[in-house]
Amino acid sequence: MSLNTLEQIYQTNINLFNQADVPYQAWQHEPILDFETDARIANELGWTASPSKSLFMKIKGGGHCLLLTHRDSRLDSKLVKQVVGKRVSVCSNDEMVAATGCVPGAVCPFALPEDVIILVDPVVYLHQELMYTPGKPDYTFAFETKHLDALLTTLPNQVIRLSADVPA
Repeated sequence: MSLNTLEQIYQTNINLFNQADVPYQAWQHEPILDFETDARIANELGWTASPSKSLFMKIKGGGHCLLLTHRDSRLDSKLVKQVVGKRVSVCSNDEMVAATGCVPGAVCPFALPEDVIILVDPVVYLHQELMYTPGKPDYTFAFETKHLDALLTTLPNQVIRLSADVPA
């Protein structure tokens, strides 16, 4: 994987914020690739936004989808199967890197290939702000959740909001 690819993912995220006219915060820090480092840096930098999780999955029979959820939420594979129409399984790191260009532990919910379906867990809307890694594990972006739909509608990807009445 080239740094150029990570740089392109990062720049695509900045362009997305600008195109959707969404204010955001950005931090550069040591790479975050595990929860311990994440917790320490969040404390050091005084982050208040809720951490998101981008779970990259393969769809049985071909294709990929990404679940955008809260870091502490669990995958409801039955609900995802119901929505996507086929079984899903979490991709290996190698497959995820090949498909997205992201570093494991720093999967970006935006700047994905156009054929990746984005699934949005309604739990993310319960938080005032969300933060995520824009492909580069040494950067973090945060924005107010009220702007999430503006970002999602700017994307070329199919976006599916999971049912709010089914526990995730």
